[in-house]
Amino acid sequence: MTGIPEDAPMIGQRLHLAAGFHVSERDWIIQRLAALEPRLRSFRDEQVDLEISLKDRDGVGQRVTLECWIRRNTRLHLVSTSSAPELAVALNEVRNGLIRQIDDAKTRTEPRNNRALRHPHTAPNAE
Repeated sequence: MTGIPEDAPMIGQRLHLAAGFHVSERDWIIQRLAALEPRLRSFRDEQVDLEISLKDRDGVGQRVTLECWIRRNTRLHLVSTSSAPELAVALNEVRNGLIRQIDDAKTRTEPRNNRALRHPHTAPNAE
């Protein structure tokens, strides 16, 4: 039992805090990553896993890493990193980086420019 309510946002349910973060920071981190929620809604909750880690906290080489695993036809492993010295800025950077990667992954699998794939039952008949 994780103590997370079932109706909590997906990020709150699926986020794992790895090395470098304290449990007391969990709510603050979830609020910072909330903009990911709309991008992840197209996947079922059980298809998504998130992990965030922090190395060398408050040091010169501080690095925040946000990883996302999405299980669908092929498993996607997306990674976004930031070495911004301020933690709030680093969280925003990894969030925005992951949003871009999710958007790119979605558009790669959509048949945007091929009418036959978008509407297979309305393909033109061969004469």
